[in-house]
Amino acid sequence: MTTGSTAHLLLVEDEPKVATFIKKGLQTQAYTVEVALTGELGKELFNKTAFDLIILDVNLPDISGLDVAEYIRQQNRRVPILMLTALDTTADKLLGFEAGADDYLAKPFDFLELVARVKALLRRAGTTEEADRVLRVADLELDLHERVARRQGQTIELTAREFALLEYLMRNAGRVVSRVDIAEQVWDIGFDTGTNVIDVYVSYLRAKIDKDYPTKLIHTLIGMGYVLKEK
Repeated sequence: MTTGSTAHLLLVEDEPKVATFIKKGLQTQAYTVEVALTGELGKELFNKTAFDLIILDVNLPDISGLDVAEYIRQQNRRVPILMLTALDTTADKLLGFEAGADDYLAKPFDFLELVARVKALLRRAGTTEEADRVLRVADLELDLHERVARRQGQTIELTAREFALLEYLMRNAGRVVSRVDIAEQVWDIGFDTGTNVIDVYVSYLRAKIDKDYPTKLIHTLIGMGYVLKEK
């Protein structure tokens, strides 16, 4: 992972003017950027080069950006994926996160916000590499290198967004975190009171982490937020 301004980025965007604008803007930040105008070309470039971050449009002319994200995730569980799309409903965002996206930016967007999202994702990825390999709470462990969770030795498959949420909860084990905290630290966005996406993902995690085990680890404190603890 290359942290800092020398990171190598792949931009998959089918609109040439938009792609040129984003590429030139990111180059002013000293990033190296390669552009693919189709999903298939994006997959081809991804297979040839080790990228530090993928910026991926959802609406591509040949295959869906969601399919490209799923393909990338199958090959590499760690590279951050930032999805760009004009579709910004909660359902659309959930589809993006389920496909493997780490963050989601709706078009039209402010370029400075795009840069901030890129920096945040690169920083998080770099921090993960430098951190201890495994987080543990009770019989739950999160392997930051293999990008998988295990409980009582059983592997639990997580999407990229579920993994990021669980990592945040485990790093703050025993402390109540609000929805605002989660939105800012896991989604890198200001809290939108009109969306229930955080509650949906906590439910997803509960179904995978707690449902089949007698001791529940994820707890809701009404009006306050969530806490991960043994009791």
